[in-house]
Amino acid sequence: MSRIRGKDTKPEMVVRSMVHQMGYRYRLHDKKLPGKPDLVLKRHKKIIFVHGCFWHVHNCKYGRVKPKTNAEFWEKKRTGNRERDKVNIKKLKKDGWSVLAVWECQIKREGYLEKKLRQFFVNS
Repeated sequence: MSRIRGKDTKPEMVVRSMVHQMGYRYRLHDKKLPGKPDLVLKRHKKIIFVHGCFWHVHNCKYGRVKPKTNAEFWEKKRTGNRERDKVNIKKLKKDGWSVLAVWECQIKREGYLEKKLRQFFVNS
């Protein structure tokens, strides 16, 4: 587990590049905000989280994987991540932030991801 990165992951880099190409500037991993969001656009009051499907239990083939060894530990760890995400997003929304969660599996469909990001910036 020590080799698993929390910052500068490939999915995060793809989202950062795409947001930058759209002309938006952002801060990374603001420690003052709940959950240390991956991208913070203060001017627009918007936040983007980039979640790994396995780690945050997404409803896709990667998120439904259940480890066979030490299953109880992993179930507790992953559901804890999911619950913590819900609490952090709720706090951020209460403080007036618009929040978008981008999943690792969505990165593979660039057209879909770009459309989703554009809608996020235009709406809310």
